[in-house]
Amino acid sequence: MSKKQEILNRLKASRLVAVVRTDKPGDLIEVGRALLRGGVSFLEITMTVPKALTIIEQAADALKDDVIIGAGTVLDAETARAAIQAGAGYIVAPALRPAVVEMCRRYDVASMPGGMTPSEVLEAWESGADMVKVFPCGVGGPPFIKHLKGPYPFIDIMTTGTVTLANAAQYIEAGACAVGIGGELVGKEALANGDFDAITENARQFVEAVKKARV
Repeated sequence: MSKKQEILNRLKASRLVAVVRTDKPGDLIEVGRALLRGGVSFLEITMTVPKALTIIEQAADALKDDVIIGAGTVLDAETARAAIQAGAGYIVAPALRPAVVEMCRRYDVASMPGGMTPSEVLEAWESGADMVKVFPCGVGGPPFIKHLKGPYPFIDIMTTGTVTLANAAQYIEAGACAVGIGGELVGKEALANGDFDAITENARQFVEAVKKARV
């Protein structure tokens, strides 16, 4: 089994991705350790963060394979390649960029481009996506995901945007194989205060929530 497939299998089993925005590599490393203590082993740093590549490289090196670091908001192939070389184990985007998907295929790294409409979701999947990120999922909520999965039971969907502790399980029950969570999992206040115990507790609550999902 390839490393890419191992990562995808782990993600489908854990169902949770923490989306973090911080400009301090040390913070990301500590966040990764805090998340891992709570049962979350996927962490995405967006390319909108200053020096994101440096942060990804240092975090991936420190956390090894215990926490899989991904790069988010990747909008072009050059950035995808740089993120992969920095140690990103998967590449996420808010929209489909075929060149990004092709670059991920070249390096055998999981690609997760975004789509919102039925046409966009299908196009992303047919372009070679390993998983399609439905974003912003809050527009249609869990019912929209359920409707998408009706004609597309073969498409692996990850939802991000307004996923909360209250609705995370609903997205899984609707057919999402994973959910991406931002501030409610790793909040700005916890980061600012270095309250990593709070992040661990948040992670535990999300893990318990998705475990209870009826799938």
